[in-house]
Parts: sequence; C-alpha cells; structure tokens
Amino acid sequence: MSEIELDDVDHRLLSEVAADGRIANNVLARRLGIAPSTCLTRTRRLIDAGVIRGFHAELDLAALGRPLQAMISIRLQPSARNQIEEFQHYLTTLPGVINVYFLAGTEDFQIHVAAPDGDALRDFVVGSISRRREVAGTHTSLIFSHVRPPLAV
Repeated sequence: MSEIELDDVDHRLLSEVAADGRIANNVLARRLGIAPSTCLTRTRRLIDAGVIRGFHAELDLAALGRPLQAMISIRLQPSARNQIEEFQHYLTTLPGVINVYFLAGTEDFQIHVAAPDGDALRDFVVGSISRRREVAGTHTSLIFSHVRPPLAV
C-alpha cells in the first residue's frame, strides 16, 4: 500500500463505502458534497493506493445452509513454526472457513467458520484441524450473534 495523506473528505468517503460497498458514485458524491467526477477520481486514487482493497458482499450464512458459526482457536506444535504459511494456506482451502487470523499470543490461529449443524462442526474440527500433525490443540467457541458496527475511519 502506498502511503497517502487522507483528508476529511477521504475519511467520509471511506466511511460511506465501508457501510455500503455498492453505493452509486452520484449518491456518494452528493453525500460528500463534491462533484461526481471528483468523487470518482478520489475513489480510484484510494483503490490505486491500496486503501480500498476490495468490495465484498455480506452473505446470509443460514440461507446458504450454514447457520452455525464458530471461532476456532488453533495452537500449533512448537516444531511446526516453520510451517505457519503452509498451514495458513491450508486453512483458507477448507469449506466453511470465512476468515483466517494469524495471531500473537498463546494461540497461533483463529478461524471463523460456518457449518450446517453441530455434528458438521465437530467433524470439521476433528477431521480437518485436530488430526493434523502440526496442531497441538484447538478451542471452539460458538457465535450466538454477530453485529458489524459502522467503521470509524
């Protein structure tokens, strides 16, 4: 990412886009009080600089047949320290994995997963995570609800 200076308009633009990645340029420009051409130029500048890295859809996991969500903490064996990148990549290939976090502290990874039910979640943890040689232990926490607050930019 290039380091660029962000002014108040950039911060407001980023807040609006973070809240609604599909906002139309003319609506965004009107909310910011700038011309649509200026708004488009600013947005492209933020994309080119790597400040805006992408636009994403938030999916209804229950509608996709995966209503049960969990956070799984994973601790690797001390001997597996040289396999961190490989293990991280492996996690990204597993079905149902929404996010992968590489952490500092007692746990090495935390993954956000969605599963059809408790049996499928258990099978995932035991069959896809715990059975791996490099894994020393796991801890699974069920997610009751998830709320995404507006991003303060």
